Amino acid sequence: MLETLYKEAQDRKANPKEGAYTNYLYNKGLDKILKKVGEEATEVVIAAKNADKDEIANETADVLYHLAVMLVETGVTLDDVETVLQARQGKQSNIHDRAEITDY
Repeated sequence: MLETLYKEAQDRKANPKEGAYTNYLYNKGLDKILKKVGEEATEVVIAAKNADKDEIANETADVLYHLAVMLVETGVTLDDVETVLQARQGKQSNIHDRAEITDY
């Protein structure tokens, strides 16, 4: 599914279609694309907080679409992302909870 979204975003960039939303995003540039990624990610968080499965699915689809457009715009491939994920696989996280602040 992600590969399909990515390929469609690549194709639309290479072969613009008059009036297409994807081309609108490309024409507006990276700042507009990033704004949409942020907006849609926030909407996913709200949907999850509301425990609305349909809304979660819809907003997640929007995030994935906008991420595909952003990846194409920035020249990052799905292979690039997969390489990072594979390198992380099986590694232990080094993230620790921060100490609680008691002195204000």
